[in-house]
Amino acid sequence: MTQTFPPSPRAISRRAVVAGLLAGAALAHAPGALAAPSPPSGSGTRPNILFIMADDMGFADLSCYGRREYKTPVLDQLAAEGMRFTQAYANSAVCTATRVALITGRYQYRLPVGLEEPLGLRDVGLPPEQPTMASLLRGAGYHTSLVGKWHMGSLPKYGPLKSGYDQFWGIRQGGVDYFTHKIGGFPDLWDGETPVEETGYLTQLLAERTIEALEERAREDTPWLISLHLTAPHWPWEGPEDHAESARLAAKGGFSIAHYDGGSMDTYAAMVTSMDEQIGRVLDRLAQLGLAEDTLVVFTSDNGGERFSDTWPFTGKKTELLEGGLRIPAIVRWPGVTPPASTSAAQIMSMDWMPTFLAAAGAAPDPASPSDGRDLRGALEGREFPERALFWRFRNHDQMAAREGRWKYLSIAGNSFLFDVEADPLERANLKERHPETFARLRAAWEAWNAKMLPNDPEAASYGFTGEMLADHFGIDS
Repeated sequence: MTQTFPPSPRAISRRAVVAGLLAGAALAHAPGALAAPSPPSGSGTRPNILFIMADDMGFADLSCYGRREYKTPVLDQLAAEGMRFTQAYANSAVCTATRVALITGRYQYRLPVGLEEPLGLRDVGLPPEQPTMASLLRGAGYHTSLVGKWHMGSLPKYGPLKSGYDQFWGIRQGGVDYFTHKIGGFPDLWDGETPVEETGYLTQLLAERTIEALEERAREDTPWLISLHLTAPHWPWEGPEDHAESARLAAKGGFSIAHYDGGSMDTYAAMVTSMDEQIGRVLDRLAQLGLAEDTLVVFTSDNGGERFSDTWPFTGKKTELLEGGLRIPAIVRWPGVTPPASTSAAQIMSMDWMPTFLAAAGAAPDPASPSDGRDLRGALEGREFPERALFWRFRNHDQMAAREGRWKYLSIAGNSFLFDVEADPLERANLKERHPETFARLRAAWEAWNAKMLPNDPEAASYGFTGEMLADHFGIDS
């Protein structure tokens, strides 16, 4: 029989008192964990944080964002209970770079590992000495867990346990077969720094480990961060019943999981609805344990969608700095902070989550590694969020982009554009000659920003779209 627990009191719970004492002690001794300039929003207690990130999910791949071919009732309900962002951006159009920005709160181009698009087999990774979301929250008295995908460097030099996480269970590479948990014929499933073997569909296994982590945390008085970094709906295209496809790919050998001869819309629907169902199991257990009212829950993606994704009303996919490669779903439920059933048009970015979580915890970024992101609490409360410029680059086809207000500057393969992405989300009408001052201003702003970043590494991994796709979208030579 499943045991359930009544909701914990929010005002003067023992957990809140102990957490406050731990925070004071940790902040007094932890380098870089500075007190926040204002107390956290909400009830006055420091929230637990459950951060859930899908892999390669397009902007409209959830039914609450417009997907028509299937339903995602769990995430739709989460949006009904919290806030849905309509202008959330990934820091990159590919996974490793965005994950570097997420964990550091900085533009990924400040670190060599952030130049990988995505990380391949090179000996580069997230330096253990780099302050991270996990290390700073741990310094503020939080227990930190990562379940799922890492993809920021391999052992023995790099890994979650070296970058601030107390616990890790998941994969280290970019993706694995959902049943064999292998990539290129090699197993890639880890408990901490120990390889493990498990039987089952990976999305379900990750949900089960997250539930176990929740149950462990419910027995303690320490606030916590649990990051659930799913591999769904990243290829290989395998739903929960696709054992035969897994066997076919295993028989082919090599890097077969990138199967360009596989997948379908039905397979993709099975992957996403399975993900939605497994997130539902996690959220149900969170509520059963009496932790839901004390927990800030975020759902988002690491970049825009892939082959079977829906990015409407945008064009572009993963690896492209078009809106479809960067615009992502983002849903936040923070009881007492986010108004239920609300939407926000604030332009937010992956690197904003770290300063937001630190502020909620009563901490701040390390002054030696200042965040490029912003504390989102004002936007989460439904208040106006100050406008700013956002910047990107992507080495494949020499892509550059900047977004400020309604305007977007884009340069790709030597061709430059100015779009009004509010009036023209498809990015078709090039307005650079009609608004030359705006075009020149955004291009100059991008150049000034880029001068502060590391230069591109010609040895870094990179991949992108085909010349045919480029020519088709812009009507230019590839």
